[in-house]
Amino acid sequence: MKILVINGPNLNMLGIREPDIYGKQDFKTLEASIRKWASELGHDVTLFQSNHEGEIVDVIQAAYGVYDGIVINPAAYTHTSVAILDALKAVGIPTVEVHLSDINNRDEFRKFSYVSMVAKKTICGLGFDGYRKALEWFE
Repeated sequence: MKILVINGPNLNMLGIREPDIYGKQDFKTLEASIRKWASELGHDVTLFQSNHEGEIVDVIQAAYGVYDGIVINPAAYTHTSVAILDALKAVGIPTVEVHLSDINNRDEFRKFSYVSMVAKKTICGLGFDGYRKALEWFE
């Protein structure tokens, strides 16, 4: 399967940003892990990260007719972006939402996810391993 993995704002700062919440491993390690797991599962994976909502919407729209699945960690846009929700709804590509931390056990505003309204599955609180679980969902 062709899977697009999208990471939202500040995930490029992994290992630096709040390591007690997000862990001490850096973003390059996350990307290498995703590539390894995708290869082991026989998936063709494309990785994308942006701190800009419009760029994320653009890459979702460009995925139409190209990818079989999307794994997305919308990060802060989880709680604010109707635009990302609408883009995911528009393309109709099966989507799995991933969060490194358990958003349900954090600040009150983090408990709501627009992406969950369209995601086939949401995986929270497993750190990097959540991405592996998301890729496995597409088997």
